[in-house]
Amino acid sequence: MRRIKHSKVKNTGLIFELLVRQVASDTMNNTPSKALRVIKRHFRPKSELSKELKLYRTVSETKFNTESKAEKFIDAVVRSRKTINESQLRRDKYNLIKDLKSNYNVDEFFKSRVNNYKLHASTYKLFEHSEADDPKEYVSSKFTVSDYIQEEPARKLDEPKLTSEHKDVRILASKILVDKFNEKYSKLSAEQKRILREYINNVTNSVNLKKYVITETSKLQKIISSFQTKVPSKVVRIKLKEVANLLNTLNKNHVVEDKDVLTMLRYYELVNELKKIGSK
Repeated sequence: MRRIKHSKVKNTGLIFELLVRQVASDTMNNTPSKALRVIKRHFRPKSELSKELKLYRTVSETKFNTESKAEKFIDAVVRSRKTINESQLRRDKYNLIKDLKSNYNVDEFFKSRVNNYKLHASTYKLFEHSEADDPKEYVSSKFTVSDYIQEEPARKLDEPKLTSEHKDVRILASKILVDKFNEKYSKLSAEQKRILREYINNVTNSVNLKKYVITETSKLQKIISSFQTKVPSKVVRIKLKEVANLLNTLNKNHVVEDKDVLTMLRYYELVNELKKIGSK
């Protein structure tokens, strides 16, 4: 019985998502994007890689309200995956991985946190293996995908949606991305913009981002603690002490996630409000 194992470097959906995030980072820095060139070179329309990517994105974007519909959908997607030219797909993946290695430190590239990593991994196992390889693991992967496509998507407010259409991939590198970002975050403070920039710029370097968050949480703790003696309300002082202590949890996380960045933004907003009170 062949063991079902996930391979990051062969997961088309995961690679594409990381490339898109890298393009966003390059665009924010106004630097030529090697990631965009990789996307254009390897995800050409009608290529086997593009066909497989379309299936990955179909799984991640489709929702059903019943388990039976979800299971039939998964079976249909797996059948569709079998129609792809396997030998050509292997060659395409080999060239894609070779291109990634020539442009990036692959170990660092794949360290980036991906929210739907488990879905990508389970989809990969369904595509690359059969039930006969490891029935238990195969069924487990199928249920993971089934559970996901039955859930309501956790949409972020005003989050720009990146579709799998290739014309949209080309548009991704244009100034539209920057315009969207500026429009959404134009009212943020300098500190809030900085944490967002660090998050985007270090999309493939979780170590640097972690160091930045640790430094900033220390600063925030000191600032919030300094206001405890300035606030007249005893209740508010107690709350501020609790809030300052909660910052310690961010330092204990092994990897900085989206929710942690959102928490940091809220802390910066709290500091801004405290400064307004202190100036009165």
